[in-house]
Amino acid sequence: MICLENDSLEIRFPEVHENARVKINFQRTLRLPDDGEIHYLPPGLGKFPLRHIEDFDLSEHNHLKERGGVIMPMFQADALWLNFRPIRKAREASYPIAVKIGTGKICAVSGDEWVANLNRDPQDYVVVPDQPWIDGYNVGKDIVKQFVAAPLGQGYTVEEQLKPNSTTGGIQIQVFPMKREFYDKLNKRDFHDKYRMEYPMMMRCSKSFGMGLAPGGSMKQKIYEDYHDFDAWDMRTTERCFITIANAEQWMNITGQEPPLSSMSAERYTRVGLPWFDYYDSDKEAIEGAKKLGKIKSIKPNFLN
Repeated sequence: MICLENDSLEIRFPEVHENARVKINFQRTLRLPDDGEIHYLPPGLGKFPLRHIEDFDLSEHNHLKERGGVIMPMFQADALWLNFRPIRKAREASYPIAVKIGTGKICAVSGDEWVANLNRDPQDYVVVPDQPWIDGYNVGKDIVKQFVAAPLGQGYTVEEQLKPNSTTGGIQIQVFPMKREFYDKLNKRDFHDKYRMEYPMMMRCSKSFGMGLAPGGSMKQKIYEDYHDFDAWDMRTTERCFITIANAEQWMNITGQEPPLSSMSAERYTRVGLPWFDYYDSDKEAIEGAKKLGKIKSIKPNFLN
């Protein structure tokens, strides 16, 4: 089941195990400069608000409610990252969850067209709790290109670059739990060492309805290799959620609420002495970058300014 609580998606599989749960939210962040440099991780600046899409009248766009899910506001050229948090009882291992991320009809990890199942070669999903977050498209080993909001219909989004004439937009999340018998084996081992899985510490508007995600600046980030047996994943038990992205004007018209202000520039953030982040994970292997995503073009500077 999927629940919306405090601007986070909580996806639960109580029929599998009480620990088979993951919380996902969408963090506002700084847009990285697209200057050819590889940057460190930008900060989280709070969650984007989420609302049940069926609760609102979308007027001539009410057909979008047929796919269900939630609606989220973004200013054009806003950046985001996805935050994953396992939920478990104390003294038990976090329950491994496989998460697929699609932007429109394109998988953000493999660059392949969206399919509603997991694939290992190439790996087209991330594993929580090993993967605490994902900031962008998997364009190279240890490198991602930041998720940046762009209007549909102008060819900026990754979906439109790789699949011309496709304007699904938004974000798709599909989640698969580990099979109970595999989790029980993990939970019985000494997970305080290898198998202990803790959550790590650490303006303009488009006239057409809806937004998609385009590639922005590059940053240092690993998409971790799944070290579990592939048959550990329960392919028959899954939940899927669609996140429709509205621009700021559309959000205000639909909900009557103001969206969070667009973030300051990365240059200003650095100038006032605020921190950037690195993540120390030398014990984990990254998967290779997706060849298809290695060819995507960042959105043009004149679009961002």
